Amino acid sequence: METGKNYQLVIIGAGPAGLAASIYAARFGIEHVVIGALSGGQISESHLIDNYPGIEDATGFEFVQKWVHHVQKYGTEIMPLMVRSVQKNAEGFAIDLGNDKKIQSQTLLLAAGTKRRKLGIKGEDELTGKGVSYCATCDGFFYKQKTVAVIGGNDSAAGAALYLADIVEKVFLIYRGEKLRCENHWTELIAKNPKVEVLYKTNVVEIVGTEKVVGAKLDNPHHNQTEIAIDGLFIEAGSDPSVDLPQSLGTEMDEQGYVKIKSDASTSVAGVWAAGDITDGSDKFRQVITAAAEGAIAARSISNYLKK
Repeated sequence: METGKNYQLVIIGAGPAGLAASIYAARFGIEHVVIGALSGGQISESHLIDNYPGIEDATGFEFVQKWVHHVQKYGTEIMPLMVRSVQKNAEGFAIDLGNDKKIQSQTLLLAAGTKRRKLGIKGEDELTGKGVSYCATCDGFFYKQKTVAVIGGNDSAAGAALYLADIVEKVFLIYRGEKLRCENHWTELIAKNPKVEVLYKTNVVEIVGTEKVVGAKLDNPHHNQTEIAIDGLFIEAGSDPSVDLPQSLGTEMDEQGYVKIKSDASTSVAGVWAAGDITDGSDKFRQVITAAAEGAIAARSISNYLKK
């Protein structure tokens, strides 16, 4: 990276939206760079991806590597960095990457995705890294032949429970609702797996342990017990949009805190576009395919803007 360089476009976020935008930007001849601490974003941590057309049964890592290689094929640099701040100026936008690294860009594409949601319960912060995890594929290996719990009822929670079931002795899938809200495909697989037990209408109110997780207290007794013994707890409680940068730039947000975009992915701030899970686009259907589509649309719009 050349400090002080002036790009036509800086893409902030290296998930599906940012990487798809990069591929299209390169083909449109836009001089740009991608900045993201984690290539592929959260999708890189997925156990299995089987709903992206043309790619069957790929792990998150395998899936992301294909995207990264495609981006790099065009000579685009992916900077594994965090953006500290962005300031609008006469030339466009000044981007501070910390450690005296600064670059300039005529336009911005915000595609930082989401950050994992915490439960905010007793023991969560104290035991994070000591049995509390937010990534089953990252940490599941450490619980071979042990008992773990997964909190959540979405696709991510279901996928995490099934992934862990191949490693551990027992998985409690704990969900506050009466019915899992994941796809039927996942529900059917869970029902067939003898290692996974679903606890419905149940919340974890406290994570028990001092040096490591040893149990979880429940608000709905399980076999007349309000505490279950576990060795690890995986939290899949959804996510919130990473909107610190959009807010600092003054982009218009909706009532749920997502960036409002037009049909061409542009925001209320001139020179700024947004794509992927931080936006209110695609009917908020947060999938890899919709994020990629928004990224591609944004790249075309940015190309038209730069030509003017």
